[in-house]
Amino acid sequence: MPMRPADHAVFEKCTGFLRELGIDNDREIAAEMMQSIIKLVHDDPGRGEMKLMMRSFKELRYAFKIFKPYRGRRKISMFGSARTAPDNSNYISAVEFGRLSAQAGFMVITGAGGGIMAAGHEGAGIASSFGVAIRLPFEQRTNAVIEGDQKLIHFRYFFSRKLVFVKETHAIVLYPGGFGTHDEGFEVLTLVQTGRCDPLPIVLIAAKGDDYWQAWDQFVRRQLMADGLISPEDTGLYFITDDPRAGVEHIQRFYRNYHSLRYIKDDLILRIRHAPTPAELAALCDEFADIIVGGTMLVRSSIEADMDTALVPEMPRLMFRFDRRSLARLRLLIDRLNTLPSLPPMESEAPRSGEVGAEVSDRNVGHIAEEEGIKLAGPGI
Repeated sequence: MPMRPADHAVFEKCTGFLRELGIDNDREIAAEMMQSIIKLVHDDPGRGEMKLMMRSFKELRYAFKIFKPYRGRRKISMFGSARTAPDNSNYISAVEFGRLSAQAGFMVITGAGGGIMAAGHEGAGIASSFGVAIRLPFEQRTNAVIEGDQKLIHFRYFFSRKLVFVKETHAIVLYPGGFGTHDEGFEVLTLVQTGRCDPLPIVLIAAKGDDYWQAWDQFVRRQLMADGLISPEDTGLYFITDDPRAGVEHIQRFYRNYHSLRYIKDDLILRIRHAPTPAELAALCDEFADIIVGGTMLVRSSIEADMDTALVPEMPRLMFRFDRRSLARLRLLIDRLNTLPSLPPMESEAPRSGEVGAEVSDRNVGHIAEEEGIKLAGPGI
């Protein structure tokens, strides 16, 4: 839709002002943001709404700035109860998970509080820890590991904090917790299930002898799946274990071959490290014919598939027309790609720092898609 003359005039003035300041990068997007601010003022929404917009904008700007130097490393967001005591078996397990994650090359993001959050940071160590804290009148104190570190960010609003948690991560890990843990877990499951976020591992861990997640899984299967409120395939979006090492290995396997995805018009492009053999490709086409529109899946080079992108150009692409509805089946396809018989032996799969440059996330979620509103990853990236 073309701009109205008045809007175009404001846009041109904003663009000219940015040009005078010497701002060249994404000047048009910055001008649109300035134009939106001017429109907001004209709408006269009220001082409270203006403050909300200003504070949330400042929070996100600062968070993006802090994360940017570390976007070449993959990260795991950990959630769990702030009330879990250090002698609790789940706390001990979370420390071990954080330690193993850091050894595998991941950074650990938590809410920076006590309990499971402190345990994750304790295990990972300060160099591999991020804190994404929320200001609360009770129960939330910054843990000693991350306190005072430059990678600690304080948020006023849950919604901006949640966006950062998911935008900057490559995997989600949940330990037993209360309402907040389930809120985060169900939100990420919903984002992945509906395609509003790239596929990523979601790991549910409780210490040996604790059936917390088994009871949760029974509820999901007996109440949600049995009544047709979710599809049977949706239970494949999460992985339950009582072993921290198995949790880390599950995340590593997810990125063993699969790297990232993007949409180009009607085609889904999967960036992978190793292309399937012709026989493996044919088997994949047969198994996933229900989600491949037209039944054709092709192996392409980066130039053939992505055209104008330079992101990991050495990796082959798997290109097909995806129905955009069966996200749980897409996750299963990724699992198949990660277990192809032709893959080389799985050695240390520690993510390589700077694999695609420090300035952009190697899951390519440093961008917000323009299509269909705010989307953590998807068409248009």
